[in-house]
Amino acid sequence: MTILITGVAGFIGSHVAAALLDRGEEVIGIDDLNGYYDPALKAARLARLAGRDGFVFRRTDIADREAIRDLVNHRPAIDRVVHLAAQAGVRYSLEAPHSYTRTNVEGHLCLLELARHLPGLVHMVYASSSSVYGGNRHLPFSEADRVDTPLSLYAATKRAGELMAHTYAHLYRLPLTGLRFFTVYGPWGRPDMSAWLFTDAILTGRPIRVFNQGRMQRDFTYIDDIVSGVIAALDLPPADGAGEGGVPHRVFNLGNNAPVALEDFIRAIELACGREAVKVLEPMQPGDVPATYAEIGQARHLLGFEPRTPISEGIPRFVEWFRAYHGN
Repeated sequence: MTILITGVAGFIGSHVAAALLDRGEEVIGIDDLNGYYDPALKAARLARLAGRDGFVFRRTDIADREAIRDLVNHRPAIDRVVHLAAQAGVRYSLEAPHSYTRTNVEGHLCLLELARHLPGLVHMVYASSSSVYGGNRHLPFSEADRVDTPLSLYAATKRAGELMAHTYAHLYRLPLTGLRFFTVYGPWGRPDMSAWLFTDAILTGRPIRVFNQGRMQRDFTYIDDIVSGVIAALDLPPADGAGEGGVPHRVFNLGNNAPVALEDFIRAIELACGREAVKVLEPMQPGDVPATYAEIGQARHLLGFEPRTPISEGIPRFVEWFRAYHGN
């Protein structure tokens, strides 16, 4: 297979690329290496892939229509797409809303257009987010729940991506699968995520900001479990008629199916770091939700998805990597 991965220098994208290369696939990776967080981290992830048999990298902005169209002309043999590039972050969407519509809506549209013009396309998998559940108060979150009350622009753009994918599956019978990720963490993670922020602060003796007075729960999901789910989804393109409305489009939750209280998550990091955190309790932030919890019955049944990594194992692995990466 020849697989295009967008966001290949990102946290999830770099791990998925490595796993696909491990099983002998040809991977074409694209990323614009933007400055939302330190590009040096993205370069370090890419360095782990560079030189591997079957890997090609092109620096490309997914919202650049000409550049994306050029991929069809030069790489028509692409038969699968893993679209993970996005402007991430709930809170940053309050500061830079236009970057979210550009990347998560216009960029997503460019990838859908790419997919429909690839002559040999078998399947496109794309990243959605647990944020689409927004103000939903029913736990656990199920793919059958209504998702029409987003609480952040980030969530709204991710939901828009799902609706656009459904439309393209209907119009062009494109096999498309959306994956709603639940709070992914692990080695090579993002600096704006809680595992990184808390670990960095604890190791340097700085206070950590604990929102909603600590009364929060998250379905923290380890990166290796997410990668297994992405690849299982990629290997199972939906048949025409498999999805809602009789179109070849499905959406899966990929989460740990075991929400963790924020105070327990912090305690796991404290244990792995060997020191206690200095906590500053703050109110809930705009756009946040008090709890996330993935119902994964559909992913279990159809994908064989089975998360296996509790935070008692995943957090020490992350902290070990974090220390090594920073030479500490």
